[in-house]
Amino acid sequence: MAVRHVRRATAAILAGATALAAAACSNPGAAGAGSGGPRDSVVVGIAAEPDTLSPLLGYGKDGNSKIFDGLLALDADMRLTPALATALPRVSDDGLTYTYTLRKGVTFSDGKPFTARDVVFTYRTVLDPRTNNPSRSELDALKDVRAVGDHTVVFTLKYPYAPFARRTVLAIAPEHVAGTQDVNSGPFTTRPVGTGPYVLTDWSKGEKLSFRANPHYWGGAPAVRKFTMAVVKDDDVRATRLRAGDLDAAILPPALAAGFKDDPQRTTYTATTFDYRTVTLPTHHKVTGDTAVRRALDLAVDRQTMVDTILEGAGRPAYGPVPTDSPWFTRGTERRHDPAGAAKILDEAGWKPGPDGIRVKNGVRAAFPLWYLSGDKLRQDHALAYASDAKKAGIEITTQAGTWEVIEPRMKTDAVLAGGGSPGDPDFDQYLLLKSELAGDGFNNMAQYADPTVDRALEDGRRTDDPARRRAAYDTVQRALVRNPGYTFLTHVDHVYVVADRWTTAAGRLTTQVEPHEHGLGSGPWWNVEDWTPKQ
Repeated sequence: MAVRHVRRATAAILAGATALAAAACSNPGAAGAGSGGPRDSVVVGIAAEPDTLSPLLGYGKDGNSKIFDGLLALDADMRLTPALATALPRVSDDGLTYTYTLRKGVTFSDGKPFTARDVVFTYRTVLDPRTNNPSRSELDALKDVRAVGDHTVVFTLKYPYAPFARRTVLAIAPEHVAGTQDVNSGPFTTRPVGTGPYVLTDWSKGEKLSFRANPHYWGGAPAVRKFTMAVVKDDDVRATRLRAGDLDAAILPPALAAGFKDDPQRTTYTATTFDYRTVTLPTHHKVTGDTAVRRALDLAVDRQTMVDTILEGAGRPAYGPVPTDSPWFTRGTERRHDPAGAAKILDEAGWKPGPDGIRVKNGVRAAFPLWYLSGDKLRQDHALAYASDAKKAGIEITTQAGTWEVIEPRMKTDAVLAGGGSPGDPDFDQYLLLKSELAGDGFNNMAQYADPTVDRALEDGRRTDDPARRRAAYDTVQRALVRNPGYTFLTHVDHVYVVADRWTTAAGRLTTQVEPHEHGLGSGPWWNVEDWTPKQ
């Protein structure tokens, strides 16, 4: 296979479980910016930027990076394919040893060689408790990693972990750079060095991330030589700037994307996702911690109307983190829209309507705040629709907008319109979302959900490679969420992108992958921007 074709096959980077999005063009009208610029320059608009660019702190853990590579990558059909490794791993019969042979001749963007020592350094540093990586538990199965010479890496597991190979899309950091500084605060966190197709040239926090093509990339120099991620937090502003030509492409809510439907110079792309919108129901609140209230809200909400009106049909009702069209979804756990059933649950639990129609129990009004992220129209619309449905059941919800800096300290007691989802494996999303010991650990288990049955099932699901046992474990989790929701799942949201019709790929068109919640830097039609070429 030619080098160029190898790159096309292996640079398919999974859009992933870290908050990765990108940054805004501070001078979008300048030469080379927007749809009027040269065709070797692309400016895309998304809603947020990453907190860090270090793989050691969580960036690129799902392969969603243009600066780095993992041992493996995911192609357009979400199949594992070699990247820094020359082939998929050799796995021992007992499922406890994974051996990777590494690609020779690969260098980091500073010209230093990539070797097995960099792989060992990356994984051991992530596992070090002193490293501030919120996703460390994702590598819980890993017992040891060692180098055998410069081009072989051997991973040893504590227990058979079926999706381990998918964990090795983790971006690899250079030991000679990151290993010489404070892993949590050193300059590598904002000025990274990697093996990927692009090199970061500038990061203006809150404005833009700028990249140039890596001319020494092992897969061949990209034809798009300049790539800019513009952070435009407000959905309406992003749509306006796209229409004005300041941006070549952008992610938009379905209702705003519909305004470009008949634009002959732009194409709309819809990516199927595991991305859900959910309302956290904090255990440490007198109202949301009541199981009867949780169950009633699960029936009071009209999910299909949200899909039809808020998403313009670009999505599906959600009953948990697993989409209904996933082979891991447990049939029979769908919740009907049943206002009468919701009222019956509340009545039987002692929540009686007060003079103003809001229910009361033991002097406590059935009322609580619901926060959503400022500028996020989709979350705002979901929050308002949820509050409206709840009001009909006698539950008063006050919606409030704020930044994450405002919201995060309140998450223990206040409900949040949250998002999440990962297509890699059922363990990837459900463990961080529901495991009781992760309650209060940043954005993991935001509702501080605790259910012993769920905890046991989550451990069973990740500690075996037997498909039947795994199926049984995740069926148990999904059925437990019916009995004691902890969250009200609303919709799974398809991601909609609008792109100027000026580029193509070897496939003859731009494509999307099945996407996680995080979207931006490694998602959308630009998931493989390094493969784009200008249309003739």
